[in-house]
Amino acid sequence: MKKFLIKALLFLFLVFGIVIVYILLASNKKFDAPLPDIKASSDSAVIARGRYLVFGAAHCAACHIPFEKLREVEAGGIVPLSGGWEISIPPGTFRAPNITPDPETGIGKVSDGELARALRHMVAPDGRMMMSFMPFQEMSDEDLQAVISYLRSQEPVKNKIKAQSLSFLGKALMAFGVLKPEGPKKEVPKSVEADTSASYGEYLAYSVANCYGCHTERDMKTGEFIGKPFAGGFKLTADAFTSGYSFITPNITTDPETGRLANWSEEAFIARFRAGRVIEHSPMPWGMYSRLNETDLKALYRFLVSVEPVKKKIEKSVFEPGEPLP
Repeated sequence: MKKFLIKALLFLFLVFGIVIVYILLASNKKFDAPLPDIKASSDSAVIARGRYLVFGAAHCAACHIPFEKLREVEAGGIVPLSGGWEISIPPGTFRAPNITPDPETGIGKVSDGELARALRHMVAPDGRMMMSFMPFQEMSDEDLQAVISYLRSQEPVKNKIKAQSLSFLGKALMAFGVLKPEGPKKEVPKSVEADTSASYGEYLAYSVANCYGCHTERDMKTGEFIGKPFAGGFKLTADAFTSGYSFITPNITTDPETGRLANWSEEAFIARFRAGRVIEHSPMPWGMYSRLNETDLKALYRFLVSVEPVKKKIEKSVFEPGEPLP
């Protein structure tokens, strides 16, 4: 019996060792995806649209800036997107890179197609998977071109950002195919007409502003959506931007008992966004969203009030430093 137990333990140790080695080797995966036929433009109108998206609805400037520049950007400043945001979640530590045209530390040597592929297919220029922090897989070709055109127009800034680092959990999820790049789930439009319709608001909420990504509950280990759309419940742990505060996103459906939008008029919705940041440490990029024009805000409101109401009470949204999330 004793010999059997020893052999069983040795076998288990061997299997455990093989699994660990496999995870360490297989987690360094490279992926392939098509290069979208997107070319940067020097047209001033296209660049202006890109600037509006980058510092507004798409809120690229909320992450791709040094921490100390956040207040300047929220107040309306335009600064080079030289990187800086960092977040640690169960799969690892992830950092927003320098996306100015610097050839050594930025995107100066990255092609337009590679940039478009990163945003649309979550595959970095070196073939590694990018985490789904950016919801731009189904951004229209026209808007994607505008964003890339603006990025190319920036002043180059030399700022080396440390690469992302996967935790052992992240490496295991990668090795076994749980974490993998995700491309568009439907046909990507060439362009989308900007008007006050709910359909345009849906495009903004899902493919540009990421309302869906934050106001829908997700599994923090895999990123999988596990809640009903816009019903809240997504847990946002503290990072350098939030000064130790943690958050749970609210329900923004029109459910009469638990939904934030139940009694909001269109005028009140627009006024709230125009007011900008009220909760100092909120991870929501209020400064960027306050720049949205009236057309976009009306479209967002008209879409959100058309969403199926969900009864889901979020007891508390803001948690002080050291206060555990439920």
